[in-house]
Amino acid sequence: MRRSWSVFDLAGREKSIGELEAEAAATGFWDDPASAQRKMQELGKLQQSVELWRGLQAQVGDLAELTELAMETGDESIADELAAETEDVASRLARAEMELTLSGPYDDRPAILTIHSGAGGTDSHDWVEMLTGMYAGWASSDGRSVQVLDTAYGDEAGLRTSTMEIGGEHAFGYLNAEVGVHRLVRMSPFDPARRRQTSFARVEVLPAVVGEDTEVEVRPEDIKMDFFRSSGPGGQNVQKVASAVRLTHVPSGIVVSCQTERSQHQNRDYAMRILRARLLARQEQERERELSTLRGERVSAEWGNQIRSYVLHPYRSVKDHRTDHQTGNTDAVLAGEIDGFIEAYLVSKLGDDG
Repeated sequence: MRRSWSVFDLAGREKSIGELEAEAAATGFWDDPASAQRKMQELGKLQQSVELWRGLQAQVGDLAELTELAMETGDESIADELAAETEDVASRLARAEMELTLSGPYDDRPAILTIHSGAGGTDSHDWVEMLTGMYAGWASSDGRSVQVLDTAYGDEAGLRTSTMEIGGEHAFGYLNAEVGVHRLVRMSPFDPARRRQTSFARVEVLPAVVGEDTEVEVRPEDIKMDFFRSSGPGGQNVQKVASAVRLTHVPSGIVVSCQTERSQHQNRDYAMRILRARLLARQEQERERELSTLRGERVSAEWGNQIRSYVLHPYRSVKDHRTDHQTGNTDAVLAGEIDGFIEAYLVSKLGDDG
């Protein structure tokens, strides 16, 4: 559904920009640095969005005048220029309209993405590793930062869970479209009889807590910390020193572990980042009273709950069951080309909101 300029409320945003600029110029604005920084970030976002939409308005106006002139003079020589300009405007407008859905309080933050293995045994562990590569590929192709925070290996192959932090513009807003169960159908490489196997993995996405976010307070006395040896494939211990860290937030019962790094200090830092993200999600869920607000409704990773199916045998196809967006280029998708799926989901949300 197309949104009008008035729905975006440019005038209202420009008024907010004026108010924030006046507030920033006032004496004592920086007396509360944390509050001042949040307001300056809000001001920057408003200025960027208004600049984008005013630019689109001007481009559409110029295009309309050029079209009218061509019609009056009968000049067909600029037809190609008009076509290219129209295509550019349409592309920029579609992108801008899609990003109207990314206006949540945490959409512009880095995303902490965790993939959990579900039904399917060893194949599901391998599936987690494949999805980890898919999201890392998506981030890399878009110039986004990727940092692996934790991995837990499967008994025979693959990963039981994988956690990474992905940065870049609107990382959480985009990746929140991936929350849910992902289903893989293929000939199992772990079955000597080469039978077809269906396996599942659940993707969870949380907004990272940035800087000294006052929304999440973690008191040292509320944390129980345990150390253990990190393990590799097959459960083998790969460290002689107990460098892996497990944090238990006693008031909430949330448990987070990290064993990616050799450094105990580094693992503790990663675990704390994951813990703070989970606490932020819990606080938001309590405020909204809806489990789906940040991480999607928690469902079992098995038959009937998948948001997307990846079929590699007997045919090749990836289909999103929420939007019906589909492609036969499974290799490209598994390499990280998932923008089409993300954008289709965001556009469907825009239509629902309209």
